[in-house]
Amino acid sequence: MDVADFDFDLPPDRIAQEPVPRGTSRLLVVSRAAGTWREAAMADLPSNLAPGDLLVGNDTRVFPARLLGRRHPTGGAAECLLVSRVGPDEWDALVHPGQKLKPGSEIVFEDAERAPGVRLVAHVLDQRFFGRRRVRLTVSGAPSVDEAVDALGHVPLPPYIHRADRPDDRARYQTVYAASRGSIAAPTAGLHFDDRTLAALAAAGIGWATVTLHVGYGTFKPVRVETVEDHEVDPERYDIPLTTADAIARTHAAGHRVVAIGTTTTRALESAAKEDGTIATGPGEANLFIYPGHHFRAIDALVTNFHLPKSSLLMLVSAFAGRELILDAYKAAIAMGFRFYSYGDAMVIV
Repeated sequence: MDVADFDFDLPPDRIAQEPVPRGTSRLLVVSRAAGTWREAAMADLPSNLAPGDLLVGNDTRVFPARLLGRRHPTGGAAECLLVSRVGPDEWDALVHPGQKLKPGSEIVFEDAERAPGVRLVAHVLDQRFFGRRRVRLTVSGAPSVDEAVDALGHVPLPPYIHRADRPDDRARYQTVYAASRGSIAAPTAGLHFDDRTLAALAAAGIGWATVTLHVGYGTFKPVRVETVEDHEVDPERYDIPLTTADAIARTHAAGHRVVAIGTTTTRALESAAKEDGTIATGPGEANLFIYPGHHFRAIDALVTNFHLPKSSLLMLVSAFAGRELILDAYKAAIAMGFRFYSYGDAMVIV
């Protein structure tokens, strides 16, 4: 398949820069069986599911992984995005300017206004590629590196949100059910849910379970190849509780649907699914690239956002619903003024 087959035109003003209040997003309901779509609201989600269905969300928690500082001793501006922890205080990271931050370099992070007395230093240990480095973090003025990162860091908003992060993004770029710290990007389909929506779903007889998948830089990784099959996704760590695997088994045994909230939940469940559809429990690594032709074993419906052209996430939803149906639905959503990407509107595919 050609990557170009997953392209579409999106006017820049359709890219959401600000979130709407939780639970108030517009919802596009896409029927795979009928090949149709219709507009609804997020509040209508319970009526588009059925009693006995099971929603599965990703309970990862975003941390402020973007650090803005100065190179030592020159004082030049520098930036470090913590991508994944590889040791107690060692991280794989993206740094800028990459050409000037070679092994042995140091970046100092301080903010007298936001975190007086806290000083964090990133020591560059190893050089990889595309600005990737391994760094060791040391701290003074705070009890731990994690607490210093929380005090000094910035919410790593996606690059298509053309504004600086604000204090309110710390809460808004986070699901209400976030529990396990470890993501550098939000599982954005979950941002639409508030306590009222979750209560309405429970009252409608729809079950709830969670997995944990820590979202890494791969969620923003562009597809740089021309042929879909040549693309490789970055692995991401996940963990599936026994209670969730049991709930999925009971749901399927009763003839009901498992509804994944987002592509991250989908990747975790499909990575852990065995040939017979049962789910392996415990920790694992999701390195599964889902594109058209994938046989879904775990999920039966999907709540998701609207994704970037030619992205691996668009390929995943196309695998689930069909490329032509998804691209036609996207075209209609653009015409109807739906808002796209992380802070945009929602879609449910049934």
